[in-house]
Amino acid sequence: MNWILLAVGAQFLNAIVALIDKRIVSDEKILPKPFVYAFYTCLVSGLWVAAYLISLLPFSFAGIPVPSFSNVIKPTLEVVSLSILAAYTFFTALVSLFTALRSADASDVVPVVGATSAIATFGLGYFFLNTAITQSFMLGITLLAGGTFLVSKYHFSFKTSMVAIHAGVFFAIHYVAIKGLFLVTTFDNGFFWSRIAFVFYAISLLMVPAFWEKIIEQTKSTTKQAGLLIFSNKVLAGVSTILILKATDFGDVAVVQALGGLQFVFILFIGIFFNTRSKENKIGEEYHHDTILQKVLFVAVISLGFLALFT
Repeated sequence: MNWILLAVGAQFLNAIVALIDKRIVSDEKILPKPFVYAFYTCLVSGLWVAAYLISLLPFSFAGIPVPSFSNVIKPTLEVVSLSILAAYTFFTALVSLFTALRSADASDVVPVVGATSAIATFGLGYFFLNTAITQSFMLGITLLAGGTFLVSKYHFSFKTSMVAIHAGVFFAIHYVAIKGLFLVTTFDNGFFWSRIAFVFYAISLLMVPAFWEKIIEQTKSTTKQAGLLIFSNKVLAGVSTILILKATDFGDVAVVQALGGLQFVFILFIGIFFNTRSKENKIGEEYHHDTILQKVLFVAVISLGFLALFT
């Protein structure tokens, strides 16, 4: 059952990534503009292309073979279209996610985004990919929707709720586009061209004068230390993606998806740990005695919703 450990490890890394994201967009000295941070997140995705070039050498990561460049072929119009859709929706979702993180805790935002994404993914998958509905589907949807409502009611403003839900919907469209991509071509080929699309989409933003000025202005004011933090965080996100993909490959995809709820649990308890250990709020999360119990309840409801929906 080593694949379960891979999935759990991936969700732990995802929790760290989310908390660092919160820190980055909340600190005026790092990279406070969600648009610019989303730009660099997409741009760094191009590093995945390096994995394909490494595949030309006798190399593997911790015994896990890297994607093979020999499996990459000239893309069809369908592959190009789905790759562009995946890039656009991913960027849009990131901007909304980072915007929500600026005004609320990651332990509140990420579960709502995850719950919305899960519900929307199932809905889109049912209509466009013929995804089968599980026996516990309605229970899972009810728990996810209930948890999202509770967080939105007690911890969010209406604007933040709408932004978080918007992020979840666009993440869902992204995942469906990626799934469709893998259905029309091989995994290595689809993954390669989707990463290329991410980079080209990010670069295309520089062609818009207003976007160019915004990105260049923010980049010039960013320190080397902040740049290193941003880059390291995206590397962590990349490693978690590898672990999830390999866990899916080796094990039960439904269980791997259900374990996604662990990310919310990890975010909650990592945040509580750091806030109780340090007088300085280093990760930007706000925890008070009267809200911790609420957060535990909300995370438990949404995590159970994931478990019911995907098993």
